[in-house]
Amino acid sequence: MLSKSASSNATTSALSDLAAQTSVSFRSASDGQEKTLQLRDTNSSALAGAAPWRGFRWAMGQKHYSGTYWSATEHGHVIYESRLELARLLYADFDPSVNRIVAQPFLLKTEINGQARKHIPDFFLITDTGAVVVDVKPQHRLADPKVSSTLAWTRTVVNARGWRYEVASEPPVIELANIRFLAGYRRRHLIDDALVRQVRAAGIEGATLAEAMKQIRGPAPTVRATILHLIWTQELIIDMTQPLTARTLLRRRTA
Repeated sequence: MLSKSASSNATTSALSDLAAQTSVSFRSASDGQEKTLQLRDTNSSALAGAAPWRGFRWAMGQKHYSGTYWSATEHGHVIYESRLELARLLYADFDPSVNRIVAQPFLLKTEINGQARKHIPDFFLITDTGAVVVDVKPQHRLADPKVSSTLAWTRTVVNARGWRYEVASEPPVIELANIRFLAGYRRRHLIDDALVRQVRAAGIEGATLAEAMKQIRGPAPTVRATILHLIWTQELIIDMTQPLTARTLLRRRTA
């Protein structure tokens, strides 16, 4: 019988071997040049500048809802191929710990039990705590054997590299509605710096949105937009599980 330490070493060795036999192909957004590396030799900085691996197109009658979203995190457009992907993209853009968002970042190729496998994840996120590979799938498709098999081996090889892996399905309805609404106020260059300073200096801790607006001098729509922008950046915190209204309580983010 193997000791715990021997078993742990064997597992670590197996994961290292898997990362070594898995390849990552990606395309540079700057010059379109393709590059293929072993997964274990691939780093986040190289993938941060990757262009979407698949060709992106719209066609009349297509089943998927595709589009581009202007990301405040990226200061540019990021593609998506379904409403569910757009939802996960909104969450990533709303998350202050996410520093980069790359759509369809690379092609993974490996061999599992003697069978060649390949897969293109939906997103690659570079966060304050490391890289996250994200696949987006509706809840009802997770039980499909083909889908579950692909997600399982993808998780294994991604974890072998030391990255986190996430399968995103339908998010909470109210929370998504709040984030989608706040995304309308994500563009920093449209926000008045003087009003931002006023909001930061005001005693609005524990105030409702309506009460906070009354404390700030300026046109009401502009004041409201400033406060909502600071909620988007999470400098101001609200209960995201409840609908955002004039009665929503505001708190300042603590360090």
